[in-house]
Amino acid sequence: MRTLIIILALIVISCKGQNKEDIQTEKPVSDEITTSDIELIKSEKQNGLLILFPCFPCDAKNTFSEFKISEISIKNGFSVLAMNFNQHLFLNKSEKQKLAEQLEKIVLENNLSKENIFIGGFSSGGNVSLLISDYLVASKSKIQPKGVFVVDSPIDLLALYKTAQKNLKMEFSEPSIQEATWIKSFFDKEFGNPENGIENYEKYSPFTLETQNIENLKNLKNLKIRFYTEPDLKWWQENRKNDYEDLNAYYLKNLSDKLKTEFGSENIELIETENKGYRANGERHPHSWTIVNEKDLMKWMTE
Repeated sequence: MRTLIIILALIVISCKGQNKEDIQTEKPVSDEITTSDIELIKSEKQNGLLILFPCFPCDAKNTFSEFKISEISIKNGFSVLAMNFNQHLFLNKSEKQKLAEQLEKIVLENNLSKENIFIGGFSSGGNVSLLISDYLVASKSKIQPKGVFVVDSPIDLLALYKTAQKNLKMEFSEPSIQEATWIKSFFDKEFGNPENGIENYEKYSPFTLETQNIENLKNLKNLKIRFYTEPDLKWWQENRKNDYEDLNAYYLKNLSDKLKTEFGSENIELIETENKGYRANGERHPHSWTIVNEKDLMKWMTE
């Protein structure tokens, strides 16, 4: 285990009530722990825990490369647990149970905080974050999230299928065709063609706009929830020939509105950014971790 000591003059935001102008001169300390399942940056202070899920083909290393959250988290006493749990657009019951048990084990074995737990994910990782958070609350797990956030996630699986069909017909760009081909084939196998019924899509999707179904999120009522998205229609039209109704942004806005109606608006936030989406290599892409402002996220977590 390698101990990293970062020497800085810090402006620390505490979990509650601390004057944000107070200057901290102490040295924040963290440990880095890497296994086949996780990359953990453990704060010596245990003010909270941030659990992150990657995009479909990504891993924990990619998460830390694209999302510069660890430094500010450690400054505020939050450990960051980046999961290698990927290649999931949804979770069945068995997968939810196994993932919950895995998270409980990780928290216990590493003596991580069980207070102020926040869960978030990028793209498909956001779907996982919503679904596992709902399960943790419903199952009365030892891990109880205080909040959950998603970053430009494809939360409506039925809509994702229909957009894939549309993209296949347009044959506009190779990345779009490849993704659409995989989605249609995968969903046909897992759920069947929606023309024959959408029950399986509703059963596993975080949200189904067509039927206003939020059954898989009903236990999140008392959590803080944030939806991040960058609805850059110009970029999507130029690069994929997609309309606004094809974008994750459209369904995130509709889910935000639905949850505000069902749960009340106090804990639900939709954050739509402009020109913030860039990959670590400098590539402009609105579907990126960088649409999240790390300082503002930490403020949200510590309020």
